[in-house]
Amino acid sequence: MSERLQTLIQTVEAADSSTLLIDAVQDLAASGLEGAIPTLIQALGYNNPGAAVAAVDGLIQIGEPAVSALLEQLDQHNYTARAWAIRALAGIGDPRGLVTLLGAATADFSLSVRRAAAKGLGTMKWHWFPKDLLEIAQEEALESLLFVAQQDEEWIVRYAAVVGLQALAGAITAYPEWRSQIHAQFEQMTTQDKSWAVRARACEAQRQLKIAVESPQPQDEQPSSLQSHDWQSVLANLYERKGHERLVLSEGDPRRYRDLAVAIGRKD
Repeated sequence: MSERLQTLIQTVEAADSSTLLIDAVQDLAASGLEGAIPTLIQALGYNNPGAAVAAVDGLIQIGEPAVSALLEQLDQHNYTARAWAIRALAGIGDPRGLVTLLGAATADFSLSVRRAAAKGLGTMKWHWFPKDLLEIAQEEALESLLFVAQQDEEWIVRYAAVVGLQALAGAITAYPEWRSQIHAQFEQMTTQDKSWAVRARACEAQRQLKIAVESPQPQDEQPSSLQSHDWQSVLANLYERKGHERLVLSEGDPRRYRDLAVAIGRKD
């Protein structure tokens, strides 16, 4: 551990007031050092929203190296820390957080968590996914976001679903019928949603998607560093989610996941 990192961590641990804690966590987060991850995650559980926001920002900045530790945090009993961890996962967009975001967007009791998860589902690092797994993952994200857009009672969560659906539509490279579903959802929301803010955002999403089709922008698509076992874990979590949904055998047959898991495993 570098002397600088050690000093930053010690400052967080020694903070004896809410203001000092926020300042200390902000400084630690701004360092962008991987060694800060455990302390930043610990800060998610403090009874200090300002420090938690700073910690989330820092974890998002660090990105992929923080994902495993964040997923471990989800197994703890501290709901507050779990909620902040989900927001960090949403901001990072790592595929390993996909199933967590699917569940949070559709079922978490906190509107702020559902909001973050819905937005995060659209802005996943879709270019990291293997081709066959991409189809399954985007289909799950689409179904979840449409559910949120249609069913969530909180306008701010439906607003986030529009943002997520817009980003997802831009990431879909095949299946034009999926984009048609998104456009149809926006068309419905522009006239029928109870919130004028959601109606306006759906209208803006339509406009921006049209511009994107006419003038596509180059994407910064850094390659994934995830290994075969990571993708097997993602797939297993999706398979388990499908099992819980008790779907009938169809195009969404969970056995598709099993076959794909075997194929990915053979790449080891």
